[in-house]
Amino acid sequence: MPRKYIGHTVEIVYLDSKGKLTQRVITVNDIRGGLVRASCLASGSPRSFRLDRILAWRLVNGAKAS
Repeated sequence: MPRKYIGHTVEIVYLDSKGKLTQRVITVNDIRGGLVRASCLASGSPRSFRLDRILAWRLVNGAKAS
């Protein structure tokens, strides 16, 4: 996930440590050290996602990252 997504809302497909696939909408706060730090829009809580477990991502509402 490129750093250009910082500050943007994206939808991700994520494989958790137990092998469960989830689809989430997050706002990306930072990308560093192999982790994406974000706010999960469903729960409203801060979350961290391992970059190597994000299987797909796309900008929400067709917004364009600069």
